[in-house]
Amino acid sequence: MLALFQTIDLALNLYTWILIASAIFSWLYAFNVINSSNQFVNSVGMFLYNVTEPVLRPIRRVLPNLGGIDISPIILLLIIFFIRSFMWNTIVPMVLR
Repeated sequence: MLALFQTIDLALNLYTWILIASAIFSWLYAFNVINSSNQFVNSVGMFLYNVTEPVLRPIRRVLPNLGGIDISPIILLLIIFFIRSFMWNTIVPMVLR
């Protein structure tokens, strides 16, 4: 049973890093730091967008419009942190008794 929780924790940790990479990539793309006509850059951007957008979209619908500031990745990171903490501090001790 512990292996299942460790696998879930690993997946959430990996998704956290993908979310951070997506945010950094979007900033680099918005400020024309990276070449948007490069096929590899577009492939990486599309991958990051396709992996993160389905989760971020519902959060953006709930949040008020803050102009050009998108805090949905921060909200999602807080949700992931809560899930991981809740899992390790509440669920795992109950299951492993």
